[in-house]
Amino acid sequence: MRTGSEPRTARSALRMRFWLSVWGEVWTVFGTVAFALTGYPGWALVCALLWLVVTIDLIVIVRHLRQGAHYQPGRDVPPYEPPRDTL
Repeated sequence: MRTGSEPRTARSALRMRFWLSVWGEVWTVFGTVAFALTGYPGWALVCALLWLVVTIDLIVIVRHLRQGAHYQPGRDVPPYEPPRDTL
């Protein structure tokens, strides 16, 4: 029973984020090349910028995956104290 702190201590699904970023890489590369070849330089630039964002996200995800698991409290650690409202 860990009440009150779950949103702050939640962990993301890094493997799912990794595969979604790979999927984003494929589509942004395809979009950049397709728009550049068909003569839409504005859309090609938009796709290239999105490609940059997806690549940076992928780098961050791979870095987090390589760091490995971080400390997580075991069953012998008591639950967090619920936050007390002082209002």
